[in-house]
Order: sequence, then structure tokens, then C-alpha cells
Amino acid sequence: MSERVIVAMSGGVDSSVAALLLHEAGYDVIGVTMKLYSLDHQDLPEYYQGCCTVDDVEDARRVCQKLGVPHYVMNVQEEFETFVIDYFCSEYQKGRTPHPCIACNDKIKFNFLSERAIALDANYIATGHYARIEADSSSLCLKKGIDENKDQSYVLYGMGQHELQHTLMPLGAYSKSEIRGMASRAEFPNAEKPDSQDICFIPFGDYKAFLEERVVSTPGDIVDQAGKVLGKHKGIEFFTVGQRRGLGLPGMDEILYVLNINPDKNEVLVGPKSGLYKTEFWVSRVNYVSGKTPHGALNVQVKIRYQFQQAEAELLNYENGVLIRFHEPQRSITPGQAAVFYQDDLVLGGGIIEGHIPEEVLVGLNANS
Repeated sequence: MSERVIVAMSGGVDSSVAALLLHEAGYDVIGVTMKLYSLDHQDLPEYYQGCCTVDDVEDARRVCQKLGVPHYVMNVQEEFETFVIDYFCSEYQKGRTPHPCIACNDKIKFNFLSERAIALDANYIATGHYARIEADSSSLCLKKGIDENKDQSYVLYGMGQHELQHTLMPLGAYSKSEIRGMASRAEFPNAEKPDSQDICFIPFGDYKAFLEERVVSTPGDIVDQAGKVLGKHKGIEFFTVGQRRGLGLPGMDEILYVLNINPDKNEVLVGPKSGLYKTEFWVSRVNYVSGKTPHGALNVQVKIRYQFQQAEAELLNYENGVLIRFHEPQRSITPGQAAVFYQDDLVLGGGIIEGHIPEEVLVGLNANS
């Protein structure tokens, strides 16, 4: 009897080819499209490629029909609202910059969908992520996809051994061009469908307008590094570290950037570009894919954003987090974003970037310096 797998199908080409590959490999495939949110806009832009339009659901259904496998639509709007959208808004209100795809993977794709897989007697869930799951001598490993331009391992660092044991990622061994070629040969209706862009639940790409509809803003000061008030802001949620445009500071002689956001004082700190570069930062809520915390200092490569060339660093483990020391200063290390630790193509783990290094850690560093 074939092993059953639930394939998360957004209506895009990647998840469609994931279903194709698993079907060809002899798995008992069931396609599931999760209804994450409702789009009330009737005038969505032509470039919009989300995952919850009627067309997206229809594309997934037609692919499943072509493969001769079942397709279901599951409503997870309540869960998505709580664990992704509310989290997204809350983080911005705290002066942080969240990555909603990571929250979606953690709370929806590898949690809610896993529960549904059990209900459908499925052995695995599968996604269209460009990443690889491989076994070594003692555990399962998460590795980068071979297509460096499409690698999505950054958003998967929260996976552990249990998730890896019950997840399939068939696209990790292929390039994007190979995936499109497979879709074309299979005559899928979405073979040339553009990749999704920006945040899926913000179809027009304007996250500030989205926040304006959902949060109560508190005006405050924009200050320089000396504490001088340069102007006023409408709310810290409309700013992110590294931001240059839209600061609302006309007539300044120099170009200024957001260097820090202080939610306690409701202040936005601005300064020159040089102020964006740092070497050390703190990471909380750390997860190691192996389930084992490494001992001592580690030489790693670290990504601090999805679209970021990873950089060499030293990793130091503490009881409640990790200290990262880049070999060379890096720009715009942003609280709320994920820092993911690699050794070559192996994902060690990752966590959430914090704005300050704990005082007790700083004291220890100063004592040892």
C-alpha cells in the first residue's frame, strides 16, 4: 500500500510540481489548498500572485484533476488571523520588523496541516519549498536547495526532528527552470504563472496602509544620536531599521537612516549610514534543527534577512540565547527578523534578532576583554 502524503497546494507552479513528483514516485497524493484569508478587493493588480483567490484554488484543483488525485480546500482563516496577521501587526507596534512567512510555516503549514494529515491517515505533509531533507548518521538534516537563487531554507529554520520525519520537500534537488519545464511537459495550467511577490495578505504591497487599518498609532519624536528632536512621527510601526525614505524630515542637509526604534520611549532614532553597521547582536528563541545545542564557540555563516548574502561569524551559546559576532560589520541588523545559522549548505538553526544584548552577557564580555 502506498504511503499517503498531503501536499500543501497554493495554486502556484512549485507546489503543483511537488504533487507531480510525489505522484510519479508512487505516493498516495492528496492536494490541500488552505484558505488563509479573504480578499475583498475586486481590483487586484495584474501582478498579484497570492494564494487565496478563486483562480488560485481553481489552478490547484485543475492540477489535481490532471493527476487524478483528490483535492480539498480547508479554511484556516481564524488560525492565520491569530498566528500570522495579529503577530505581524503586534511586532510592528513593538518597533520590530517581522517575517510573516516564518510564522506561517511554524504555526500553519507545519502545525495545523500536520494535524489534518493525521486525520486523513497521511504519513507525510509536503510543500513546494526549495530545500532538502537528508539523513546523516544520527539525525535528519535540513539543507539548502541546490538552486541558490531560489533556496528557501531561511524560512524553515524552526523545523525540528519530528517535523523533518513527517515532511517531504521534493523540489530541493531541482532548479526553478527545471520545475517550470516539468510543469510545461505535464501541461499544467499554471506552468508559466509568475512567482508570488511581497506579503501574500497585502496584495498591493503597502504594509503601512494595511497597518493603518488595523492598529491605533501613537505619535512620537524622531531624534538624532545626540537625543535632539528633529521631527515627529505618526507611529513607530511605520518605520524599520535601515529605512531612508518617508522619514518626514524635509530640509535636512544630510541623508538620514533609521538606526533604531525605541518602543519604551516611542522614539525613532535616525543618523548617518555608518550607524547602520554592527558586528555583534543577540538572538532569542533559538531553535536547533538537530534538537541538540552545540557546545563552545562555532564558526558559522549567518543570514539576517531572506535576501541577504550570508556572512562569516562566530556563534556563542548562552542559557537564554545566542550571541553572534560577525567577522566584518553588517548593515541593518533588524530586530524581529530571523538570524539563521549555516555551515556550508547545512542549516544548524536560527532565532529572532533582538535590539539589545542582555546586560549580563555584556558584563561577561567586558570582563573577558
